[in-house]
Amino acid sequence: MKTQLFSLQFLLSLFITSTLIAQDFKALKYRTVGPERGGRVTTVTGTPMLPGTFYLGASGGGVWKSDDYGTSWKNVSDGFFATPSIGAIEVAVNDPNIVYVGTGSDGLRSNVISGKGVYKSIDAGKTWDHIGLRETGQIGAVEIDPTNNQVVWVAAIGNAFKANEERGIYKTTDGGQNWEKVLYISDTVGFTDLELLPGNPNIVYAAAWKAERKPWTIISGGNNDEGGIYKSINGGKDWVKLEKGLPKGLVGKIDLAVSPVNSSILYAVIEAPGKEGGLYKSVNQGKSFKQVSSNKGLVNRPFYYTNIELDPTNPDIIYSNANPLLKSVDGGKTWKRMSVPHGDNHDIWLNPNNPDLLIQANDGGANVSHNGGKTWSTQFNQPTAELYQVEVDDQYPYWLYAGMQDNSSTIAVPSFPPSAIQKAGIGWVINSGGCETGPAVPKPGNHNTVYANCKGRFGVFNKLTGVERGYYVGASNIYGHNPKDLKYRFQRVAPIHVSPHNPNVVYHGSQYLHKTVTDGLIWETISPDLTAFEDDKQVISGSPITRDITGEEYYSTLYSIRESKLVEGLIWTGSNDGVVSVTRDGGKTWKNVTPKKLPKGGRVESVEPSQFNPAKVYIAVDRHLLGDEKPYIYVTNNYGEKWELLTTEKSGIPADFTTRVMREDPVREGLLYAGTEFGMFVSFNDGKSWEKFQQNLPVTPITDLKIFRGDLVLSTMGRGFWILDNITSLRQAQINTLTETPHLFKPDNTIRYRYPNARSSFPSYPRTSVIIDYYIPKDTKGGIQLEILNANKEVVSTILSDSTKLKSTVKEVEDMNLSQILRYVDKKLVDKPGLNRFDWDLSQKGAWNKDKNRRYKGGPMVAPGVYTARLTVGEQSFEQSFEIIMDPRVKAEGFTTSKIEEQIAMQKKVINLLSDARKLEASLEKEAKSLKKKKAKAKVARLEQINVALKQLQNEKKGAYPQQMMLSQISYLLNMISRADQLPGEEAKSRYEELVAQFSKLMQEATE
Repeated sequence: MKTQLFSLQFLLSLFITSTLIAQDFKALKYRTVGPERGGRVTTVTGTPMLPGTFYLGASGGGVWKSDDYGTSWKNVSDGFFATPSIGAIEVAVNDPNIVYVGTGSDGLRSNVISGKGVYKSIDAGKTWDHIGLRETGQIGAVEIDPTNNQVVWVAAIGNAFKANEERGIYKTTDGGQNWEKVLYISDTVGFTDLELLPGNPNIVYAAAWKAERKPWTIISGGNNDEGGIYKSINGGKDWVKLEKGLPKGLVGKIDLAVSPVNSSILYAVIEAPGKEGGLYKSVNQGKSFKQVSSNKGLVNRPFYYTNIELDPTNPDIIYSNANPLLKSVDGGKTWKRMSVPHGDNHDIWLNPNNPDLLIQANDGGANVSHNGGKTWSTQFNQPTAELYQVEVDDQYPYWLYAGMQDNSSTIAVPSFPPSAIQKAGIGWVINSGGCETGPAVPKPGNHNTVYANCKGRFGVFNKLTGVERGYYVGASNIYGHNPKDLKYRFQRVAPIHVSPHNPNVVYHGSQYLHKTVTDGLIWETISPDLTAFEDDKQVISGSPITRDITGEEYYSTLYSIRESKLVEGLIWTGSNDGVVSVTRDGGKTWKNVTPKKLPKGGRVESVEPSQFNPAKVYIAVDRHLLGDEKPYIYVTNNYGEKWELLTTEKSGIPADFTTRVMREDPVREGLLYAGTEFGMFVSFNDGKSWEKFQQNLPVTPITDLKIFRGDLVLSTMGRGFWILDNITSLRQAQINTLTETPHLFKPDNTIRYRYPNARSSFPSYPRTSVIIDYYIPKDTKGGIQLEILNANKEVVSTILSDSTKLKSTVKEVEDMNLSQILRYVDKKLVDKPGLNRFDWDLSQKGAWNKDKNRRYKGGPMVAPGVYTARLTVGEQSFEQSFEIIMDPRVKAEGFTTSKIEEQIAMQKKVINLLSDARKLEASLEKEAKSLKKKKAKAKVARLEQINVALKQLQNEKKGAYPQQMMLSQISYLLNMISRADQLPGEEAKSRYEELVAQFSKLMQEATE
């Protein structure tokens, strides 16, 4: 009997798994909500043949292109690239259609995303092909032979977190079909830059760099034989090391620049100890060098910056990209700071035909200048924000919060337009306290209070005043310290968590768990050290040359905190050195429950207590900083006594998709969502198997997830916030058994928001709609029909499928007679096989219009209440009920459903009057057209009668600002009583009666 039961369970599991694999979720689309501002850009370039065309490569946002001097940007890598991390972009000098991209940015931050090789486009970025070097890791430079764009060179830094043999200099002579490694030192030494000699591309310079990151330190540089500058004069067949005049001891990151107008001049900015670091110059193609500057600004945080560029017309003009951006006009002897829109500078490209036209890259994006850097284009047009986490508040509509890399504060953006605004994308992003790392956690019940963090500095931010109160645990500046000497160790992304049982209880993590019930005024430490705290990991970061102690490398700190929603005082923590701990008594006693089979040292990115079983918790662990890219998601059902790995080789998540976060659905037990380094996954069977859940989401790390009000909310490391609206169909068991029978999923309840007047192509804000998911089997014949019924089972709206036009269309039509922007939404019901989604816009029947495409559109929104969706497929019908809920803000004003119904009744009266007037207009116009074809004398009198009537109906078509006649007056009245939830005023009622009387008289006169 046990064997039979096991077999049945196994077959059932196999069936569900195979069904899931076959399911297509393309109908469920993510939408971006910004912010519309740039994140870190590591490389930029242009092309002299098309002076307005530029490319940027973001550290987590892919490749973007501008054809209008940086006025607008469009992503060109989505759908082609396996990684969003870009190291170098190069356009062929003799053909702007040829573009090569090396992936894997060269600024080795701890959150750097690994490269996946080289891509090539032959149509200026419209399409791309992967052309190899997938395992090289980070790529520092790509150079194209100016005489032959099939000859390309690549400098491979290597894997940022472990030794790998793929480091080195590579060359292809056939456009990337084949590659040859032409220079290699060791599996720990790669190459950060290379330059071709102008006029003779067989002469090549290459800069070697020993580089590797550990979670607790940065290794940049090594002995002299582990770095330095190499030269080849025969196209890479042979190499010599250039040494005369260069540092003899330790050497770190190097960047090179060769003058296009004097090929004898070679510059090198070099990381080296003390005053040896700085700028070196050769005037004899590298035979000897002389140090010309030891300015510390040239080698500021060298692992992250270190990039120089020359004016293409003057070898004495040099630009140094670091913090700050520096410029020299005397060959590097003296330097002046240049003003740019953002700090932390990485790259610059100057047009060789006009050096005043340039593009520059920094941690705020890319910016173009026409006047040599005096003024710059905006960075608020490239949505590549790097976000560390996502929190949501409980206002209507809800807002999203996060720490944004290299922003002066954490940020918040709305999920839906909260108000009318002139510049939607820019205007709807606010500061919310703390700084770039976050988090920012709004207080439940009072969204104007935000608990914010800045690298361990806890603050309480007041959105109303814009002021933040500081209540730092320990009140000590931890920058520059050896972590072993610190009383409290805080990671840059120090966690904050508000108790789900009491909004006044706030937790904060160093190596200890801290608790406040007074908004930080008084702190209590409620745990021992909850980390591994290994002595050899407690070191001053940055070796062997440059110290770098910002807290980013502080190891053995808490990284995640969660209290169970089921049991107060049941708290789980995860550290960035791999320890999982639990207390069941509010912190009085603690237990280390780290999975025994979990490899040591990983970062516990998220802990997720189950919302169905207090003994159950999930963890997601990230070990890619230790060179292990495998996904690690574990679950325990007994408070950590035993753990099960949910990401085995056959579970469905690829072996190099490091897990960042995992969340459990709060409604359906066993429904899990996982965010990884390269995208989204979903499991319907409690993690036994995972399915790709990417849809239209760009490839980028998913840093955090929230499930809120039926939406799946995401933060990313390079593409801002995204929302998958309404996941209700995923919560219904039928999603896993869709086969031969049509199915209508039960729609979620919908808040009746009004869409404010706010024009915006970005971010993506939906109009209010009821989202209706349905499934159509293969070989279904005939069209389908969707009806919306009210509580009395009266049909409110009927939508028919149109197989000849599957794509929805949205028209923005400006009615100058009203001086208002009116929206006419024409969405077609799709009848193709598979899972489909339709958005019903809540509108009732509008006024008649002689234009069939606009007929009956723009009717009033239905009142709050219970409705039914009825789907008819062939001879089968399916019904599901749902509720439309009043906007809580409107309800708070004292408005009621009965008042909305009174408003709708008035709207319908005006709509009927407008329809009658338009029909009369159409009838008279038709009659007039017919009469003009006749020869009878009687037509003259009738035509005159018709013209008199039409002049009363229609505005004069000639001239500006014509007198508004009856049709416009009726439309004006309808618009007046339809823009908000309101009772019709007495003036509106009186005006309606006047218009009815006028129309009745006109009708009689026109038809006598």
